[in-house]
Amino acid sequence: MRNLKRTLAEILHYPSAIAGLIIVFLLIVLAIYTVIAIPYQEAIRLWRGGEEVWQEYPKMAAPVWQNWFTRTKLAETIVLSTRDNEVSKTVKAISTDMTDIEIEIPFKYAYDTFPQELALYLTAKYKQKQPHVSVIWITPDGREITLSDFSVQQSQSYRISQDTRLQRRLGGMKPDQGLFADPALETPTPLKGDYKLVVSGIVFEPDSDLDAKFILYGQVYGLAGTDHRRRDLTIAILWGTPIALAFGLLAALGTTVTTMFIAGVGVWFGGILDDLIQRITEINLVLPLLSILIMVGTFYSRSIWLMLGIVVLFSIFGSGIKNYRAIFLQIKESPYIEAARAYGAGSFRIILFYLIPRIIPLLIPQLVVLVPGYVFLEASLAVLGLGDPVLPTWGKIIDDAQANGALFNGQYYWILEPSMLLMLTGLGFAMVGFALDRIFNPRLRGL
Repeated sequence: MRNLKRTLAEILHYPSAIAGLIIVFLLIVLAIYTVIAIPYQEAIRLWRGGEEVWQEYPKMAAPVWQNWFTRTKLAETIVLSTRDNEVSKTVKAISTDMTDIEIEIPFKYAYDTFPQELALYLTAKYKQKQPHVSVIWITPDGREITLSDFSVQQSQSYRISQDTRLQRRLGGMKPDQGLFADPALETPTPLKGDYKLVVSGIVFEPDSDLDAKFILYGQVYGLAGTDHRRRDLTIAILWGTPIALAFGLLAALGTTVTTMFIAGVGVWFGGILDDLIQRITEINLVLPLLSILIMVGTFYSRSIWLMLGIVVLFSIFGSGIKNYRAIFLQIKESPYIEAARAYGAGSFRIILFYLIPRIIPLLIPQLVVLVPGYVFLEASLAVLGLGDPVLPTWGKIIDDAQANGALFNGQYYWILEPSMLLMLTGLGFAMVGFALDRIFNPRLRGL
């Protein structure tokens, strides 16, 4: 505890280390919050979900905070249904079998751009006779536009933006533009104000009912935006944090500790065992780890845990073996080692309690610095298309963005958000590691 307090006190003398500790602490807090707020199974269900999960989300929408930095206010998503207080539903009996149901969905449109899409989802309750509805659009200047008339199934969607007949009636303009365009202006410009969508339905059975949900898909959504499958990128941004930290920490810890132990065993016992360890290390140093991971991911499995095991396995016999061996050779000749052998200490006791503790000060900085390297390795595999197909990670976001032309379409947020988090992770651990290296290695303090 005394050494720990002394180390923390020395870290406070390095502003870069303090900044790095703050970054690492925030990443850890974010990882813990993510695991608690969005359990693993729920995150997988959301990320792999289809239309039923992401129905209310726009496609490839920028983050909502983009409106904070631009004069042109992009359209935001509006979702209204008969369950909301703003929506009114009037039921009026016409006869013993027929009932008139009128649903009014008012909303305010105050944006400088047109929406992406317009959709109306209808849910009908009936036994044999389908209800019939008429959909009317009312603009702020009082114009009434009949969108469509049709019979409703038990669950039916009306994609207003894809209605070609409505597009012809609007003079060739797409419905998501023609319904909002100001008729007084030649250039298509959204008419701001209070709109209303009216669904007038007639049901032909006593117990029949009708409900509606209207979705105006905007051009911005959420804190992180959405992707090509309407998925909220916040899920992947959040869950990418614990996955990246777990992969980096486990790989760095497993590699450094195991490498140190193997080097200590080889130096202490020497002979054939030491020669065997050195030959394995030399062979392993010329093997291309990334190529091996690509081969395994292509022909066997892309599981992130399998990749982690392979990374640890091939990194154990790395250059660290040589470095630790050189240090252990010097420590082995120390007088206190001879004293331990004289009073009968066993070989593994000497390795664990006399050799290894002497190089732990060198191990800690290296352990911290190795973490971002393994985080980048996991992201690189995902960018190459070899990431875990189940887990949402930062690298997977970048891979999806590249595959769907995010840079060419101007969706920079799709790549910048995970890239910034990767850089912050590397920066935080690097600043802490370099400061610890100066603290534990006196020769670097003057640099």
